[in-house]
Amino acid sequence: MFIHHLNCISTCPLGGKLMDGQTRSLVKRGHLACHCLLLEADHGLILVDTGLGLEDVRNPKSRLSGLFLTMVSPDFREEMTAVRQVESLGFNASDVRHIFLTHLDFDHAGGLDDFPHATVHMLQEECDYALKQLTWLDRQRFRPQQWTTKSNWRLYRVNEGEDWFGFSSVSQLEGVPNNIRLIPLPGHTHGHCGVAVKLDDKWLLQAGDAYFHHHEMDLQSPSCTLGLRFYQTLMEKDRQARLNNQQRLRELRRVQGDQVELFCSHDVVEFERLSGRSARVPAHHLRR
Repeated sequence: MFIHHLNCISTCPLGGKLMDGQTRSLVKRGHLACHCLLLEADHGLILVDTGLGLEDVRNPKSRLSGLFLTMVSPDFREEMTAVRQVESLGFNASDVRHIFLTHLDFDHAGGLDDFPHATVHMLQEECDYALKQLTWLDRQRFRPQQWTTKSNWRLYRVNEGEDWFGFSSVSQLEGVPNNIRLIPLPGHTHGHCGVAVKLDDKWLLQAGDAYFHHHEMDLQSPSCTLGLRFYQTLMEKDRQARLNNQQRLRELRRVQGDQVELFCSHDVVEFERLSGRSARVPAHHLRR
């Protein structure tokens, strides 16, 4: 299995350095990645998250909430969508057979309808809660406009799984290799999960929004920027679960760091380290 790291449209939040820790100014917008994976498997391509999609780029006001368009001001470039990067790597959109979602937030699920033939895998609890649209903030973050492929969704309950380095996991996933697992990491949303992928003798764990900044996984003195700390608090569905899972992920890194490569969805430092390129550059520059 060969893995491509894709940044599927950066977000540029208000607060600059308060958000990403790197932007030189507080009045300039910051820079966060939307870190997705493209896996070349024996029977087709597999995506882990989709980032924002073509229709989000073309019609953002009809797809996304005014709140988040103002807060995070996505860097809308069609070349950075997952489907355009897939094509730039020499594949067709129809080659993507499966998509794994960490959760249904707008910046993770916006590209679903660019792959209408793909089977989409997620936790049952994520789907159930997002569909309810219970609160005003839920209606801003979970966007049914992006869910045109609901008939292709495959849902899994947490109790269907087995142990993975001390975490529960869902391993019997319909139609995909047995080296991919859904790892429940609730807190940010009720059905939030990581996606673990076995590559040779090491696992990659895309931890989604279980944390936002690489310093949060520091083993000696974990920390987070003030802006991202506020944003995580704003968006969390279960604070205690979120903080507990961050601690569990740090322990995973401490004990199993030689067996598990851990990264999240939005940290630019992690993305650029793993991809070997700027987060502002699409993946076609790495065509083999």
